[in-house]
Amino acid sequence: MAKQEKTFRPKARVPKGLRDVAAPNVRAEARMLARIREVYERYGFDPLETSALEYADALGKFLPDEDRPNEGVFSFQDDDEQWLALRYDLTAPLARYVAEHYDGLPKPFRRYQAGPVWRNEKPGPGRFRQFTQFDADTVGAPTIAADAEMCMMACDTLEALGLQRGQYRLRVNNRKVLDGLLEEIGLGTDAADRTHMTVLRSIDKFDKLGRRGVELLLGAGRKDESGDFTKGAGLAPEQISRVLDYVESGLNEGSADRGAVLDGWRKVVGNSAIGREGIDELTEMDALFTAAGYGPDRIEFNSWIVRGLGYYTGPVFEAELLFDVKDEDGNLVRFGSVGSGGRYDGLIERFKGVKVPATGFSVGVSRLQAALEALGRVEKDVVAPPVVVLTLAAANMAGYQAMVGELRNAGIRAEMYLGGSGMRAQMKYADKRGAPVAVIEGEDERAKGIVTLKDLILGSEVSREITDNAEWRQSAAAQIEVERSKLVEGVCEILARHGLHSGHHGR
Repeated sequence: MAKQEKTFRPKARVPKGLRDVAAPNVRAEARMLARIREVYERYGFDPLETSALEYADALGKFLPDEDRPNEGVFSFQDDDEQWLALRYDLTAPLARYVAEHYDGLPKPFRRYQAGPVWRNEKPGPGRFRQFTQFDADTVGAPTIAADAEMCMMACDTLEALGLQRGQYRLRVNNRKVLDGLLEEIGLGTDAADRTHMTVLRSIDKFDKLGRRGVELLLGAGRKDESGDFTKGAGLAPEQISRVLDYVESGLNEGSADRGAVLDGWRKVVGNSAIGREGIDELTEMDALFTAAGYGPDRIEFNSWIVRGLGYYTGPVFEAELLFDVKDEDGNLVRFGSVGSGGRYDGLIERFKGVKVPATGFSVGVSRLQAALEALGRVEKDVVAPPVVVLTLAAANMAGYQAMVGELRNAGIRAEMYLGGSGMRAQMKYADKRGAPVAVIEGEDERAKGIVTLKDLILGSEVSREITDNAEWRQSAAAQIEVERSKLVEGVCEILARHGLHSGHHGR
């Protein structure tokens, strides 16, 4: 007897580092996006949608390694053997868009965009390979006031989402100050230099790795808990010491006067012209923050804010949450950065050949939503479950469809049972859907011109108090009979009893 071949069945699983999002979280994110959009619109920004795919060469030095187009991004070759990549963020596609439509755009060009981005990086707790960002950018504005506006808008956005002052901090630095530091220790200011970027990215990890971790990254390198080794910048001990002294000067800056912080940084940059230019820009931003009422309890200057991407050229900033929450194991976890941005005057230059000043801010929506949930600041699902019309007679499907139509036309969320099971299974379905009301019209009801409305919320409450079947049969409180013509009126009465109205409020 021939051996029967085993049928291949793929394993049902979500790819590593990705996730599925259920209805309550989808709606919660939509509400978050709406609030962020309100703030961005109030500041005068307009929406833009760009493609999820870009040519890899358009991402340029934005990629972690230009020689390996699949490093850090998800990419593939098309029929013309050109590399395409899923967008790594929303800034690089904006740069391409502005370069492509430059002559027809108003200057400055102010846009916002929300959407998913993808990063081919090692996933971890709360760190996914696909996540949602919400960006706002001003392109064509050379003044430092544009950067200050981004910082103030970031604060307004966090507060619009329910965070209070003291629960977050917008931390600001300037790449030019960091360039001045590196120039003073003999590294030069070429941002494209590998050692230069390795030093900056090492500083950027100070809040996660601490002094020892950054010290290793500034030197020969560091091995993480999984055994993966990251090659370091290879600095000399004296250079490492001066970088760490600068970084650790920021440990107590949160409560310090911004002017005092700048005085300390002036010593760091010494005679570096670019470093002094960075200090002057931050001084101007400080004056704008103060004039608008954004004190150091909302915006601070911080030495270890760097931003690890190579395209930043001036002020850089991060929105950080300051509170701790407990994870599933009861351990205290700090969410840290939930938004970031900065000035990138050279990104569009790659396309145009001339500098086009630009600055922007990006909210990490997925991470911020998780933080707000932990803080109890995310509204519960406000969409009521649907009223379910049972389908007990195949010959009367048109009648059931008419009922659903009447309920929907009255603004009530409703659905007709479309499975093939009997009444018991249909009632289980309605209960699993969380339906507040089940509409029942069997042969007896149809002959009498009535429908039975089963209040499933009250029924659930009553069932917890009933001890035997006789008592259950005698209980009529959980269902009523109404004339067929008064279907909508009867359903509305039950919904109102539980504070539900027209599909817009939850149970």
